[in-house]
Amino acid sequence: MHVHLQQPADGAQAPRFLRLTLVPDLFGGWELLRESGRVGARSQLRRELYLKADEARHAYEKARDAELHRGFQILSHGD
Repeated sequence: MHVHLQQPADGAQAPRFLRLTLVPDLFGGWELLRESGRVGARSQLRRELYLKADEARHAYEKARDAELHRGFQILSHGD
């Protein structure tokens, strides 16, 4: 499951992006990967670990909804 979000360009600076990816790990848990930065620049990757799928999905949805509330737009998504 993943979603790619981006803020509209505001003129002088490149727009910001955020990619959220939810994947199972090798030990039966789940990882929420958050990659963010400016388009065309270096990005930052954060990794959050969850033991249960429903906790991981809730964190994914909460992060996605928070960024949509901040003005990001969905560019692509998949399950």
